[in-house]
Amino acid sequence: MSKETRGIAILGSTGSIGTQALEVIREQSDVLHVEVLTAGRNADLLMKQALEFRPNAVVIAEESLHEKVFEALFDEGIKVYSGANALEQVVEMEGIQMVLTALVGAAGLKPTLNAIRAGKHIALANKETMVVAGELVTEEAEKYGVIIHPVDSEHSAIYQCLAGEFHNPIEKIVLTASGGPFRGCSTEQLAKVTKAQALKHPNWDMGSKITIDSASMMNKGLEVIEAKWLFDLRPNQIEIIVHPQSIIHSVVQFTDGSMKAQMGLPDMKLPIQYALTYPHRLKNDFTRFDFLDYPNLTFEKPDYSAFRNLQLAYDSLEKGGNCPAILNASNEVAVARFLNDEIRFEQLPDVVEHALKNVGYDKSTNLDALLASDKEARRFALEFK
Repeated sequence: MSKETRGIAILGSTGSIGTQALEVIREQSDVLHVEVLTAGRNADLLMKQALEFRPNAVVIAEESLHEKVFEALFDEGIKVYSGANALEQVVEMEGIQMVLTALVGAAGLKPTLNAIRAGKHIALANKETMVVAGELVTEEAEKYGVIIHPVDSEHSAIYQCLAGEFHNPIEKIVLTASGGPFRGCSTEQLAKVTKAQALKHPNWDMGSKITIDSASMMNKGLEVIEAKWLFDLRPNQIEIIVHPQSIIHSVVQFTDGSMKAQMGLPDMKLPIQYALTYPHRLKNDFTRFDFLDYPNLTFEKPDYSAFRNLQLAYDSLEKGGNCPAILNASNEVAVARFLNDEIRFEQLPDVVEHALKNVGYDKSTNLDALLASDKEARRFALEFK
C-alpha cells in the first residue's frame, strides 16, 4: 500500500467485529487509521477506544449518553455526535476512504447507503443490509463506483477465490457452515435447548445475535441471500455444506468444474484485514494453520427439517420482493425475544414463518416499501405467541 494511510470509519466499534477491526488497525497503523467510531449504548468502551485511536469524530447512538461522551472527549479535540441521523451523516466525512459496517441488524442499511452515495468503499460485516435491500445496494454501488468488500468469513472466502477470476463464469459456490452447537440434533432435542447452550458456539467468538442465528442456522440462510447479491448468482447456484472444523471457509466451482477453496483457522481478523487493506495482503502475527493439527476435515448435508430457517431463507430468496426483508426483520425480533426468555429456541422459525404468512407480498424493492415491510414484520413477530 502507499505511504498515505487509509481512513476508516467503524460503524459499531464496540461490538465483536468492531473491536477485532481495531486490533487489526492497531497492528497495521502504518497503513490504516481511524477517522470515525460509532457505538449504540456502550459509551465507556467507545470513549476508551477514542482516546487510544484518536478519531476525528465519534457517534453515540443513544442520545441520553451524549453529554457523558462529550465531556470525556471535548478537551481531546474529538467531535462528538449522537442519534440515528448523526450515524447516517457521519459516513460522509471527507477523511474517510472506507466504511466498515459492523452494526447488528437492519440498522446498518441507511448508513451503508449514505456511505455508498458519498463515494466511500464498504467493508461489509452487516449481512442484513444485503438481505433487506440487496438489489438497491448493489445498484447504488455500481452507480457511485463503490466497491463492496465482504467481511463475513464465507463471503470473504468467495471474494478471495474470485481474485483474478472475475471474467470466468461461476458454476456454483459452496458456503460452509460449522453446524453450530446443535449440529446433528433432532427436532425433539432442539425443543430442550437453553439460552446458555445456544450462546456457546463451538468455533467462533461472536456477538449474541449472530451466535443465536448460527445456532438456528438462520445465519447461513441470510448468507445465502447476501451471496446472491454480492456475486450475482441464482439461488440454485448457492449450496450449503456443513463443515464442523470451520477450516474451509467457502468454495467456488467454475464452469470447467475446477474448484477453489479459501482455508485458514477460524479467526475473523483475517477477513477484516483483507477487506480493509484490499487488494494487498499484509504481514501479520495471526496464528497459522497447520494441516497436521487437522488430519480429518469432514462434510455433511444440512438438516433442513430440523433447522427450518434454512428453507425459509431459500424460499424468501426465490420469491424475492419484500420477502427477504420480512424474513430478516421477524428473525431479529425472534432472536431478541428468545434472548429475553419470551419464546423457546424451537419457536424461532415459527415467528419468522408467521410474519412471512401475514405481511403482504410486495415485489417492489424501493427503500420506503422495504422499510414499511420491515416495520410490519416486526409487529407480527412481536405479536406471535
